[in-house]
Amino acid sequence: QVQLVESGGGLVQTGGFLRLSCLGTGRSFGTFAMGWFRQAPGKEREFVASIDWTGGSTYYVDSVKGRFTISGDSTKNTWYLHMKTLKPEDTAVYYCATVWQRGPLAGIDWSDSGVYWGQGTQVTVSS
Repeated sequence: QVQLVESGGGLVQTGGFLRLSCLGTGRSFGTFAMGWFRQAPGKEREFVASIDWTGGSTYYVDSVKGRFTISGDSTKNTWYLHMKTLKPEDTAVYYCATVWQRGPLAGIDWSDSGVYWGQGTQVTVSS
């Protein structure tokens, strides 16, 4: 059974940094793309960043470009989201997700039933 477990969330001041981790278990993720999403109170879940299975292609939502970096270590089945210069508007529950990558990263439908999701980790940025 595939499981994704996020960790690394917490409370940080504006301008601070955090590194979120997502550990995948239950199968090999060699050809799986990975994404990070977040959901703030009262808002819908939004895409934050994604990385393809080779690690050579990444995408970011405009609001985090230059501040967040997504990466992965296939040998450890672990992905990361490095977040710096955090802002109060980054406060949310952060989720990782993974799916078998059939084509270009940009073409992934993260709402597909084949996507695996973690349970989320809370990030709170105080002003």
